[in-house]
Amino acid sequence: MNNRPADFNKGLMIVVSGPAGSGKGTVLSHLLKDDHYRYSVSATTRQPRPGEINGINYHFLTREEFINRLSRDEMLEYTEYCGNYYGTPQKEAIEMLEQGYNLILEIEVEGAANVKRKYPDAVTIMLLPPSGAVLEARLRGRGTETEEVIRERMAQARNEVAQLKNYDYVVYNYDGQAAEAAEIIRHIVYSERFSTAHNPDIAKTYFA
Repeated sequence: MNNRPADFNKGLMIVVSGPAGSGKGTVLSHLLKDDHYRYSVSATTRQPRPGEINGINYHFLTREEFINRLSRDEMLEYTEYCGNYYGTPQKEAIEMLEQGYNLILEIEVEGAANVKRKYPDAVTIMLLPPSGAVLEARLRGRGTETEEVIRERMAQARNEVAQLKNYDYVVYNYDGQAAEAAEIIRHIVYSERFSTAHNPDIAKTYFA
């Protein structure tokens, strides 16, 4: 018999940020092997790239559709980048949570701050390599970026790490240990389910 509080059956919103080279995609791919987790599909006004599928890679919207959603307060967060809008659809996100799935939002620090303001229960995690030196080595190891791009990415990483004080947790992704980093995130989520912050009404409902 399931006699747990109703809110316990809801999913948690998990916001994951981290600089380029932190390994977010690899870590989250391990986490998403767990059926209790779902990945939030962002909306964008940019055109689909070859091979991208609407509803899988992105929700592709016209600029008018996106602006209309903003006017109806239907985005958890959004940003404009290179002339295109990107954002997290609110309705789809809430539906996933109500169904009991832990929803992963992979977004940058500004978007994370916007989500936290609008949805204070969100659990924010900064994923980082063990040091700035390791981060730079990873970027150089790709062999795909120019020196200028690497410098820009490192400067951006410094800006992102400076926002760490606004996050609930930091998780380090050591080389070759992405699965272990995913497991740490899983433990964080499990612990958060029992936190008083996520069980605020116990005193009112316990004896009901």
